[in-house]
Amino acid sequence: MNEHLNTTDQPGTAKHRRRADRRLGRTMVGLGAVVGLGLAAWAGTANAATSSGTATAKATPTCSAAALKATYGQQLAGGMNHAGIVIRLRNLSGKTCALRGYPGLGLENSAHKKLTTHTTWGNTWYAHNPGKKTLTLKDGESAEAVVAWTHANTGTSGAVHAAYLEITPPASTQHKTLALPQWVDHGDLSVTALAKHITVTS
Repeated sequence: MNEHLNTTDQPGTAKHRRRADRRLGRTMVGLGAVVGLGLAAWAGTANAATSSGTATAKATPTCSAAALKATYGQQLAGGMNHAGIVIRLRNLSGKTCALRGYPGLGLENSAHKKLTTHTTWGNTWYAHNPGKKTLTLKDGESAEAVVAWTHANTGTSGAVHAAYLEITPPASTQHKTLALPQWVDHGDLSVTALAKHITVTS
């Protein structure tokens, strides 16, 4: 006997298939909604994380020169014609700010004219370099660095007769000026990075 393949749907079969199609459609719509909600939640979390990171980055601004008061701490002396001093930058802005790195230094004469100055960052005769660290200074708090130089003899050839010291906070284009009546060999200064406290070892 030859078999005949019937490709025509029976009435009951057609109804069953339509119901199945409707259920499948409802399921796909539901899955689409769930996926959409998931993507929206992920986007919200990502945006919140980005906003949080931005807020954190903006939370502590860099201390401006105007926000800081420069003063001297301990004056340092020793053999082999070495001299030095501790400089302090105190936050008087009324807000928390941050400093990181080395202060810029420059020598001036009695008429506030800039003198040739060479500054070396790192260890000094008096203190080990603490390294660059971000210092968060609350209002009234200070950061300090140790400055050192040599003075072989007053008026030695190549020596610079200074009257003032310029101190430029990290990331600033403005400086503070303090009196520094010293002979400095060749205008050479060395300075440590800023820290909350630096122990003098010499």
